[in-house]
Amino acid sequence: MRTTKAALAGIVACGLMTSAAQAEPKTNMLHQWDSGSDAAAIAKLGEMFTAAGGKWEQTSISGHTANTLAKLRADVVAGDAPPAVQLKGPEIAEWNATGMTANLDELANKEGWDKVVAPELLPVMKPTGNWVAAPMNIHRINWIWGSTKAMEKAGIKELPKTWAEFNADCDKAVAAKLICLAHFSQDWTDSTTFEVVLYGMDEPLFKKAFVEGDTAAMRSDGMVKAFEQFRLMVSKYMDPAIAGRDYQTATDMIAKNQAVFMIMGDWQIGIFGAAGLKSPEDYRCAQAPTDWGKPGFILNSDSVVFFKQKDPDYVEGQKLLAHLILSPQFQTIFNQAKGSIPARLDIDLSKGFNPCQQLSQKDLQASIADGMLVRSMAHNMTVLQKYRGAMMEVITTFVNTPGMSAKDAANAMADAVEAQK
Repeated sequence: MRTTKAALAGIVACGLMTSAAQAEPKTNMLHQWDSGSDAAAIAKLGEMFTAAGGKWEQTSISGHTANTLAKLRADVVAGDAPPAVQLKGPEIAEWNATGMTANLDELANKEGWDKVVAPELLPVMKPTGNWVAAPMNIHRINWIWGSTKAMEKAGIKELPKTWAEFNADCDKAVAAKLICLAHFSQDWTDSTTFEVVLYGMDEPLFKKAFVEGDTAAMRSDGMVKAFEQFRLMVSKYMDPAIAGRDYQTATDMIAKNQAVFMIMGDWQIGIFGAAGLKSPEDYRCAQAPTDWGKPGFILNSDSVVFFKQKDPDYVEGQKLLAHLILSPQFQTIFNQAKGSIPARLDIDLSKGFNPCQQLSQKDLQASIADGMLVRSMAHNMTVLQKYRGAMMEVITTFVNTPGMSAKDAANAMADAVEAQK
């Protein structure tokens, strides 16, 4: 997407705080988006901040969320808490509990955030009732993607709606000498696929185990059944090269019609788009299989948390940055490119958004109405990092240990979480 500097500069005509006249807005945003489309998205935010009269700096930390958290802790211990940090889920509440987060209520009330932001995000951004973070987007995790040509070759007319249909379609793919499910085994990708399976098979169990962290639920027969479905997928419908594969190679399997399906979040739209693929000509999208027949939505959201500052320039910078993040302009520009949908529910997606994104917003609204919206464990939106890490380690061990039974995996997950308490 091309955006002129003049268009970006126009964003600040929305009535920012006049107190900025006494201070020069500036920021230094700590984040982990150091490459690819993620880095480009942060660069866009920096461009907007600069166009609005602010001084932009950033500190990028590559790798896992734990690396960003380690840097944040080191800065806090050194008495130099960053003004803005990319965090999400339970980490927001943990840092809010320290009393170090900034209060954004004045800006939020002025701009009416409570009325436009998706309700499932409100307790995340407002852990104790005050706004301390600004959501950038809403990602949907439970997507299934299909290669249009590979589906045709396998005789599959539409994306599967249930797990029984998925298995039947995969048998057709195997018979057509195609890989059914493109996958690459890392802790987060294995956990992403598994939570999609669990949610689609037993939504109440998902909430008990992955949102509430109930270890009895992790040991249940329903969890064992989900691991059994996952074992079938790993052993029969994926291929043996998953352990050494990277993300691009897995994506190419869909792009080159070597694999029929892929289970991945909606950032895949941005990746497909960068490769020149279009929907539905080259790929198709649908809600990943569910056995309960309603629209469902596993939510992930990127957000920026703000920490108290003494320097008035940084304080004004926080107001400007938060304003920009939740502006309709940024929410549109950012999400059109990234594949996610706006955190604001009042933005019309009929123009400029991919058909899959339009479906995502429709299903989000339906899942809110039906009480089927859940936050993602695999993407750090539910339990604390120590519990999430324990779960993910067991899941990826299961993927890479063919002799591990579904019951052993369920018990191992519960044991691993209990060991962290």
